[in-house]
Amino acid sequence: MRAVVFDMDGLMFNTEDVYTVVGTELLRRRGHLFTAELKNAMMGLRPQPTFEAMISHCNLTDTWQQLAAESNALFIGVLAENLAPMPGLLELLDALERAGIPKAIGTSSSHELVEVCLAPFNMRRRFHFILAAEDIAHGKPHPEIYLTAATRFGVPPTEMMVLEDSENGCRAAAAAGAFTVAVPGEHSRQQDFSTASLILESLADRRLWEALGIG
Repeated sequence: MRAVVFDMDGLMFNTEDVYTVVGTELLRRRGHLFTAELKNAMMGLRPQPTFEAMISHCNLTDTWQQLAAESNALFIGVLAENLAPMPGLLELLDALERAGIPKAIGTSSSHELVEVCLAPFNMRRRFHFILAAEDIAHGKPHPEIYLTAATRFGVPPTEMMVLEDSENGCRAAAAAGAFTVAVPGEHSRQQDFSTASLILESLADRRLWEALGIG
């Protein structure tokens, strides 16, 4: 593998837990429950389809832009008390840097939310580039974000590893032709990861290091 792309939410950080807190409060204000079914339907999508799914599911009168703005404000407000790197992330970044393997982030979140997640850990400097929701026309499971990443790296997709925690993300990476690694969390464990080349329990799994040739 000549390059690695990290999804962010639920893969690098426990932000899926934070989004549960945010989604619960967002819908509580409107007299609705944030169900596991709704969260599963929203996972891995860009902001517009994410909040359009919420509007449709709960028959809300808000626009997706109104929900996105309110959600971002809630997210930033609760982040400091809840945000943590996922197990194995920091050790993996160190190992990739020792091996000289470049890395990037490919996420359905906005640049604003990426930056507020990376800042507490001074992590922005560790990635060659970031592709976020604003940078692509077609969200996951469309392969655009990972095809774009391969082009930015200057490597064939087959020589690029993608780390994902959602079915939509894995489908996007596999469709791009990347070596796709699924790291499901509690929020996504029941999803279909049949498109992944490798399924791991966490980023600390040494099979990941072996696949990268840095074990």
